[in-house]
Amino acid sequence: MSVEQNKVLVRRLFDEDLNERDQAARSKAADEFIAVDFVDHTNPPALQHGLENHKQIVTILRSAFPDLYWEYEEPIAESDKVAIRVIMHGTHQGEFFGIPPTGKLVTVSGIHILRIANGKLVEHWGNNDDLGLMQQIGVVPPPGQAS
Repeated sequence: MSVEQNKVLVRRLFDEDLNERDQAARSKAADEFIAVDFVDHTNPPALQHGLENHKQIVTILRSAFPDLYWEYEEPIAESDKVAIRVIMHGTHQGEFFGIPPTGKLVTVSGIHILRIANGKLVEHWGNNDDLGLMQQIGVVPPPGQAS
C-alpha cells in the first residue's frame, strides 16, 4: 500500500471503528482493518495481542464513555507507519478499569503510531495523557491540591 492508502486506513479506523457507536458495525470494521495477530503496545498487558482484544478494549472504552468521540489531525505517514495526533472526548458514565462512573466530561490528547502490513493494521504504539484523564475524573488531584 502507498503512504496515502495507509493514511486513509488509519482515518477509517477512527471513523468506522473507534468513533462508531454501533457494536456490530465496529466489529465489522475492525475485522476489515485489523490483522488477527495485531499487537497493541498501549493496552494493558492482558489486552495487547490480537484482534479480539482490540475489540474488547474498544468495548471497555465505549462502556465507560458511551458518547466517546476521537477527533484527529491529519496523519503523517512514511513507509509502513502512520503517526496521528488525537483528542478523545467523552463523559465518564460507566466503570473504567474499576473506577466508578463520575459523570465528568473528559478531553484526553494522545499521539499514536500504527504499522500496516498487507493492507491491515498490525501494530500500535500510543501515548495518551492518562494522568490528565485521572485528574479530570477526580481519581488524582490536580497539581498543588491535597488529596
